[in-house]
Formats: sequence, C-alpha cells, structure tokens
Amino acid sequence: MTNDSELLKLAAKGNEPAFLALYQRHQGPVFRFALHMSGQVEMAEEIVQEVFLSLLSAASGFVEGNGSLQGYLIGTARNMVRSRLRHQRRFVESEPATVGGEMIDALSREEELRDLRAAILSLPPNYREVVVLCDLEGMDYSQAANNLRCPVGTVRSRLHRARAILAAKMQRRVRCTA
Repeated sequence: MTNDSELLKLAAKGNEPAFLALYQRHQGPVFRFALHMSGQVEMAEEIVQEVFLSLLSAASGFVEGNGSLQGYLIGTARNMVRSRLRHQRRFVESEPATVGGEMIDALSREEELRDLRAAILSLPPNYREVVVLCDLEGMDYSQAANNLRCPVGTVRSRLHRARAILAAKMQRRVRCTA
C-alpha cells in the first residue's frame, strides 16, 4: 500500500489513480466531520469536494512534517464549515421520523436523537469539534488534538465542558417533556 506522501506527489503530477486512492482513503472521515459539524448532508458533500480540490492546488498548505494528511484535510474542512456557518447562520433539522413497528418507541427514540443532534449543533464550534472527533468519530485525545492543532489538555477541557453543556441541555429536555 502506497503512503499518503507518495500518493500526494503522484496526484500533484496529474496521476488520477493516485488522487482517487487518496480520496477513497480520506473522504469518509472528512465527510463525517463536515456532516456532524454542519448537520447538513449537502454542505458536507460540498465541503469534501472543496477540500480535495484545494489539496490539488499549487497553493495547498499541506506540509508533511506538520502532521498527517488526514489532520490537514479535517482542519481544512473545519475552516470551510465554520466559514459557511458564519455566513449561513441557520441550522437544518434532521428529517422527520418514519413511522413503523413500535410507533411510540420509534418516535420517542427519533425525538431523542433529533434533540441530541440539535443540542450538538447548538454547541459553540470549538466544543462541537471535540464532540464530533472524540465521541462521534471515536478519536482519542491525541488524535483529536493533532487534527485540531491544539494541545491535548485543550481537547480534554473542551470535551469535558461540551459534555456538561450537552447533559444540561438534555436534562432540560427531559424536564420539559415530563
């Protein structure tokens, strides 16, 4: 298996299979990050395309010694999502629940998931990022710190604070529905 550095050099020279290999290797994590950060499938898809197009440009800021390619790609996606959300200033709710089977249980679970998604989307971006990377993507603190280019202690404190905010929001939801 060819490493990212070799594939990137080949892709920069116009080697389409090398670019496709990089895309297939890193598209999933970049898409999931953008989706969890924005809550919008369309925006996540567009961000993925823009991230990989920017990677091929001569002005690409990727420097191999500064971290992993995946970290660079997620960092680029992070900046793009933040920029778009600043301009957009609105969030899209998830699709309505489908009815079937145990209707009340299914609706209740879907409502809880919708509320949790909304609570995650309402977090400030720096807290949302660590929740997405650590809790939704399953990264450890050091991987998240590398992707966000910040100290591990910052990831830990942001994640702790984000979880506390989410717990409070979900508690309010339970009290309101009781």
